[in-house]
Amino acid sequence: MNEEPALPHLDPVTQEKRRGILRLWNAMGYSLMGLRAAWDESAFRQESLAAFIMVPAAFWVGRDWVEVGLLVGTVLLVMIVELLNTGIETAIDRIGPQWHHLSKRAKDMGSAAVLLSLLLCGGVWLGALHARFWGG
Repeated sequence: MNEEPALPHLDPVTQEKRRGILRLWNAMGYSLMGLRAAWDESAFRQESLAAFIMVPAAFWVGRDWVEVGLLVGTVLLVMIVELLNTGIETAIDRIGPQWHHLSKRAKDMGSAAVLLSLLLCGGVWLGALHARFWGG
């Protein structure tokens, strides 16, 4: 069985007392830990590698800042939805390995959200590529 890395004990009272830049610094650390954990998921790695190519390409494909923003935004949206889906799946898996219809439903809805974000991204990119190369 895979052992999870030990995380430092975080006292809720201490967390509530953090303000200002210290709170932001800690939040950044938690976010980076989340991205590091997401990297273990093959879907997130694939989408990250696609983003590594698509984000710079957006500056070439987009004809103005609005198109570039839409192209980059949809790529980032896919990654955001994938992170949320992975969070849902992780929380459901934490509850227990037994099958339950509500667990399946939650996981299916998360997967559907990823699918919709991919369709949106693909549609925006196809529209921008059509406008760029075939005049639109």
